Amino acid sequence: MAAASPVRVLGGRSWVGLRGYVAGTRATYISFKLDERTAHSSLDLFKKDTGVMYRMMGLDPTKVPQNLERFREWAVVLGDVPVTSGRHYWEVTVKRSQEFRIGAADADMSRDECIGVSTCSWVFAYSHKRWHAMLANKTMPIMNIGHPGKVGLLLDYEAGKLSLVDAEKNSLIHSIAAQFRGPVVPAFGLWDGELLTHSGLAVPEFL
Repeated sequence: MAAASPVRVLGGRSWVGLRGYVAGTRATYISFKLDERTAHSSLDLFKKDTGVMYRMMGLDPTKVPQNLERFREWAVVLGDVPVTSGRHYWEVTVKRSQEFRIGAADADMSRDECIGVSTCSWVFAYSHKRWHAMLANKTMPIMNIGHPGKVGLLLDYEAGKLSLVDAEKNSLIHSIAAQFRGPVVPAFGLWDGELLTHSGLAVPEFL
């Protein structure tokens, strides 16, 4: 019998046993939900934890179960399935939002930081009617793309790349070079409106 593969332990617990832990080169898609345990108190999850809504007043932080996994300062929520290899694709429908960030982050990134600020996350940000790629609080403008209806994200773990995709025109928009050091998860920041995630999708042939 082959020896069991080593499992990286994050935050004092193993990621194996979480819903749909994705590892191994055969994995070609990710199916995830948003993890309520990580959601900032200004964010409400809906549609069986596949959508997230921003509420300006938010919930009373004292009434939100406190745990080390919850974002404390920023309106961020993470997906509940970490990946350690393979190519994975998911889509996001944008509803009435003018300011949001979507991408991926280390599963154990600091809950006191916002995605796009540290070297532990890689995101595409939409704000003031403009798109930017963000890494370590540095931004790069992305031109020739308007307000989105639906966009896709392609994470290529071995190639070290996260790409933004026009899901309506079936075209690649922009890619970010990344250095994935361990398990990473889908990541979302939201400051108005709603985002709805669509996972369990095969990587489109044009990618």
